[in-house]
Amino acid sequence: MRCTKSYVAAAVVVLASGLWAQEVKHDPAPQIMARLSYDNSGVIQEEHAIRHICIAVSVNGDYKIARSIDQGKTQRLEGRIPAEQFQQFKKAIESPELRGLSADQGGLIRRESERFAAEFVPPGPPQLEDKSKRVEWLNADGENPFPKSVARVVDWLKNFEPRDGKVFTYADYPDVCPSGGLRLLQPSLTENSQH
Repeated sequence: MRCTKSYVAAAVVVLASGLWAQEVKHDPAPQIMARLSYDNSGVIQEEHAIRHICIAVSVNGDYKIARSIDQGKTQRLEGRIPAEQFQQFKKAIESPELRGLSADQGGLIRRESERFAAEFVPPGPPQLEDKSKRVEWLNADGENPFPKSVARVVDWLKNFEPRDGKVFTYADYPDVCPSGGLRLLQPSLTENSQH
């Protein structure tokens, strides 16, 4: 009887050790640093111009991007931002001028608009209460141009070219856009594009 108990105890320890080892190997998803979006509703668009773009960037430079491409298709890619571009990105989004903007800069749209939205996630474990900082700026009919801090981020977004990105679907990662911000890249409005 004592021998059987010893075998059972040893088996439990070995099994628990194996499960613990698997638990240790689990790599959680990196924490999101910021989610950004840009939308241009202009009627006249340059060829290959980005009309809608959302990007989520983690603290280690991983990104998930969803953007409109030719003929209204949506491209969804994930990867890692090259180190030099990541440093430019961090410098642009950590600007005190950008962080100091009030949460909502609206306006009345008569003809066309550009809209920028950002959600900055505080570092550390997820909070019970959402402590994210949100900024939204609307340039309606060119009457409320982006401040320099916003223009720098928008330029970075428009010029960022994902290299070696892997395709993901909306179901895999639905929250690329800032929460409460632009939601123009939902599957109901656009199709998932593999290229």
